[in-house]
Amino acid sequence: MIGNLKPLEIVLIIAVILLLFGAKKLPDMARSLGKSARILKSEAKAMKRDDAEPAAPTTETVADPAPPAPARTIQAAPGDVTSSRPVGEPNPTTQS
Repeated sequence: MIGNLKPLEIVLIIAVILLLFGAKKLPDMARSLGKSARILKSEAKAMKRDDAEPAAPTTETVADPAPPAPARTIQAAPGDVTSSRPVGEPNPTTQS
């Protein structure tokens, strides 16, 4: 499809792009597009390299496990602190 474009059509497309984005933004857009393409290419190479290497078993042990996560709270409404409670505990106001 792109091979069928005539020179006048290409000029028209470039003119529309210039009108939409402006001449000042185009170099920045091209630069960021190039950086993104380089990052994508390097990440794809790294993934291929990781797949090619066999996973070696590690002999290191974790001495200090991750600390436990703090208790989550449920809050009925924004600003309503009387009904907030930890997730695992029963609500003291509604005992049966």
